Amino acid sequence: MATQYVKYVDVTKCDGCRACMVACKNWNDLPAEPQEFLGSEQSHINVTADTWNVLQFVEHENSKGGLDYLFRHTSCYHCVDAACEKVCPESAISYTEFGTVVIDQEQCVGCGYCVQNCPFDVVQLKTYKDENGKEYRKAHKCTMCTDRLEEGLQPACVTTCHTEAMEFGKKEDILKKAEQRVNEIKDRYPNAMVYNPQGVGGTHTVYVLAEKPSVYGMPENPKVPTSAVLWKDYAQPIGKAMVGGVLMALASAYVGNKYFDKKNNQAKEDGGDSHE
Repeated sequence: MATQYVKYVDVTKCDGCRACMVACKNWNDLPAEPQEFLGSEQSHINVTADTWNVLQFVEHENSKGGLDYLFRHTSCYHCVDAACEKVCPESAISYTEFGTVVIDQEQCVGCGYCVQNCPFDVVQLKTYKDENGKEYRKAHKCTMCTDRLEEGLQPACVTTCHTEAMEFGKKEDILKKAEQRVNEIKDRYPNAMVYNPQGVGGTHTVYVLAEKPSVYGMPENPKVPTSAVLWKDYAQPIGKAMVGGVLMALASAYVGNKYFDKKNNQAKEDGGDSHE
């Protein structure tokens, strides 16, 4: 079995510097996006088609009545069982050898099914114009810097984090580290937990959270939509089987007709020879 890798994000170590956002923009050559002023820390409400990595800032009253300033690095979770991959009708979304989920821009037709079914709301559509001015769309999201991973490098956001709030490594080692970290911070953060939701088969971005997921705007128990499961695991295979059966029937009919036509023609010829 291939070694599995995950990105580790410890939100309790994040100081909100946003270097991860800058590194992501630079490496992936993503354009700047003018935004309305949202406060001294928050630059974007959520990820977009041109901003794959967002630092989110939360003011939260903790269980002791004090005020905590919480930060969270937000990007694609790279689900083990990804809803976006299941619903894509063009097979434009796939898993890499690293477990990352990527979108083939050549195959993407901009239907938006991936956007509608992502339980984390991270896949977004970008509108383009062709040489004739006709608009078309493509889906975009974080790739976990798969191009860097292929060269033996780490994701750009990880390499630039000066507080070591992010790491990238083997899944087994990262999960063990995350559990140890939760035990270390339980006195200060009683609700601390490891966020690796099993409703999507687990994720390749594992978080250490100081509070419940909902405090950070994260789903408590995200799951692959039932419609996506029915489409990918049942309807699509059955449809392909039916199409295959129809094609086989048509091919058989074609061959059969050719055979009988040949026999009939031969019989006519033989009949004509006997008459002479």
